[in-house]
Amino acid sequence: MHPFDDGNGRIARAVGDLLLARADGSPQRFYSLSVQIQRERRAYYDILERTQKRSMDITEWLAWFLDTLRRAVDPAQDTLEGVLTKARFWQRWAGTPLNERQVKLLNTLLDGFEGKLTSSQWAAVAKCSSDTALRDINDLLARGVLQKSAAGGRSTSYVLVDVPRERRP
Repeated sequence: MHPFDDGNGRIARAVGDLLLARADGSPQRFYSLSVQIQRERRAYYDILERTQKRSMDITEWLAWFLDTLRRAVDPAQDTLEGVLTKARFWQRWAGTPLNERQVKLLNTLLDGFEGKLTSSQWAAVAKCSSDTALRDINDLLARGVLQKSAAGGRSTSYVLVDVPRERRP
């Protein structure tokens, strides 16, 4: 059914998002099926065409739809897990006095810092001297917030002590 000359698909996707929002029963949504379909629009049009030109058996389309919905929800779930991990970390260390540089670098690590954190990288990110960076790091090592990675010497780098993450059901 195509009631309009143009925009039928957009309207159908918007109605789909509306119905999912109502089904969630929550005023906040952290995923969008229509955005995910837009990302995969080539596959979307392919599955629509196959479904319309064959026997009108919608089983393949339903499987595609549910898989696409999962791909829309998964990144939101990952983001939520990251936020909860960060919240648990800061709850655990709430009573520990930290300076601004330490807070900044710990947040950087919690946000998924790529690579290995060395004292020179700490100094560059925190905009401080190497000596200050090393004092900050040694303080966090002594408190048990950071630990040295296995490599030593010039390859010494630092990582957060394991932060528990919740497991998906």
